[in-house]
Amino acid sequence: MSRRKKRFWSDEEKREICAQATTPGISVAQVARRYAVNANLIFKWLKDPRFAPKAEVPELETMFLPIEIEADVAVGPAPIDAPMPSPSAPLSASRVDITLSDGRRILIEGPTALTAVVSLVQGLAV
Repeated sequence: MSRRKKRFWSDEEKREICAQATTPGISVAQVARRYAVNANLIFKWLKDPRFAPKAEVPELETMFLPIEIEADVAVGPAPIDAPMPSPSAPLSASRVDITLSDGRRILIEGPTALTAVVSLVQGLAV
């Protein structure tokens, strides 16, 4: 049995292979066949920040939006048989919907601590 000699890939070769593998319309398998390398090795290189091509992220302008916080609106008394939460239990909601003054909405779905929502609103108000 003959043993294959382990191939050494330079950092520049790895970058070039990773760049080709992330080209739209080209699959990692195609690039792997081209270079006679296992596709799993290319995926491993793509996870390494030294070899993965730099994503061109457009610079976004940071801006603050005005918000208005209205006083609590009473929706009526709670039913008499409704259980009162214990003072030590954190209040949570399964859905929080915040509508901003410009009409955009912030929707939080899933179990959410209301203290986190209050912190978010207070952070936006600063």
